[in-house]
Amino acid sequence: MEERKVVSIEDRIPKLKQTRRKKANRRLILYLTILFLLIATVIYLQSPLSNVRHIVVDGEYHVSEEEIQELAGVTTSTNYWRVDEEEMKQQIESHQEITFASIDRSFPNTVRIEVNEAERIGYIKKDGSFHAILEDGSRLEGQTALPGGDAPILVGFTKETYLKEISQELKELPSSVSSLISEIHWDPRDGNPYQILLYMNDGFQVQASIRSFSEKMPAYPSIVSQLDEEAEGIIHIDVGAYFEEIPESEEAGEEPVEGEAAGGESEESTEEPVEGEGTVEGEEEGTTDEET
Repeated sequence: MEERKVVSIEDRIPKLKQTRRKKANRRLILYLTILFLLIATVIYLQSPLSNVRHIVVDGEYHVSEEEIQELAGVTTSTNYWRVDEEEMKQQIESHQEITFASIDRSFPNTVRIEVNEAERIGYIKKDGSFHAILEDGSRLEGQTALPGGDAPILVGFTKETYLKEISQELKELPSSVSSLISEIHWDPRDGNPYQILLYMNDGFQVQASIRSFSEKMPAYPSIVSQLDEEAEGIIHIDVGAYFEEIPESEEAGEEPVEGEAAGGESEESTEEPVEGEGTVEGEEEGTTDEET
């Protein structure tokens, strides 16, 4: 039988003491590390090191970056950890021109603000100043001496109902087409309170109806491409599509009487059908057949 090696208590005591000392040292180091981290955290939170250093604003156009930061209430003196993203979002979206805002924090000290602005679909003149009209038909309280050139001027829209309807139609219109419009005049007639007259940047006029405006106006570029570059007149798109040339007497400087050009009642005017729209052209062709 193999004899067991017996270790005396005198030999075991030093090893036990050494093991206990190592455990105690490790525990002390752990406590000191935790204490150091807590002190460092307190110092960091109370020092400028925890302040916001970078504020990035994206998506702004009409509303300035400084105004958005002021609405958000964030500066380089704001503590990064005290930024309330939801509160900032609500404050920014309280602005009439801002429809959406999102706040994102990037460690260690960057706050990013992204906004979506309401589209300006037109400008309306009142008391000698222009007011921007937003996509929902609301009018901005601020005034501007001249329009920004980013939307047409709306003239004669004295009733809010029609102003809101044309605003909705302009919102649905492609920007490539709306950028061609200089002015939109509300030009109601008996039995048709929705009639409007447009002045285009290329010199043409367009007679249309508010209710079918966004549906028919996108065809304007293709209609113009079929006309002589030197021609001057009115393009009718409210019923069918045809071109009414302005008589030479009016081109020479005689101002047209409102309603004659738009309604096509002048005997000297000539109407040129536009290919692709058959309502009015069909009526003219029928008249020719009967005369034959």
